[in-house]
Amino acid sequence: MGTTSTSQEEIDFSEEKKNLKKIEAALFLSARYLSVQELVELTDINPLLLKEMLEKLRQSYLERDSAIELLNKDELWKMDIKQEYFNMINKLATGNAEFTRAEQETLAIIAYKQPVKQSVMIKIRGNKAYEHVKHFIDVGLVKAKRAGHTLELNLSESFYDYFHVEKKPAKDSNSEISEKLDEREKDKINSQQESNLE
Repeated sequence: MGTTSTSQEEIDFSEEKKNLKKIEAALFLSARYLSVQELVELTDINPLLLKEMLEKLRQSYLERDSAIELLNKDELWKMDIKQEYFNMINKLATGNAEFTRAEQETLAIIAYKQPVKQSVMIKIRGNKAYEHVKHFIDVGLVKAKRAGHTLELNLSESFYDYFHVEKKPAKDSNSEISEKLDEREKDKINSQQESNLE
């Protein structure tokens, strides 16, 4: 006994819902831009069908007037929070659940001083900074390249996406980032540097 057209439509609809959920889960968990190829590898969905489903998913969020949106930039896709909620999300993202206070301070110094050598970071922050830097490299917020016997640290593109900070030329970027640091953090950085020079 073959399937009726109604039951075939139900099967197709069920398969589509399942695929949409797989795409949504992949985008949610990645928290970064993914290429279509990466999404194909994660979901096992045909590339042409995947592109169509990404548009459906994006449209679905628009129609629901959700706080979440699906972004498409240069054939890369990312699930993100709408701009009006950035302040709330940044408070959560920089909270203890995501990074410890010590890690936040280390990341703030990297952002403020970039490019900065890891050896300088260790002088400012102490040996725990090795772990912090490794963690930031592992999660993709910091880029490191060999500079003699140490590493030169810079913020990655992912940092700007993650914290919703616009990347500007080095001088402008550092001033915007330093404005985002609270005054207590800047004072702490300066006092640590002065005590290291003494």
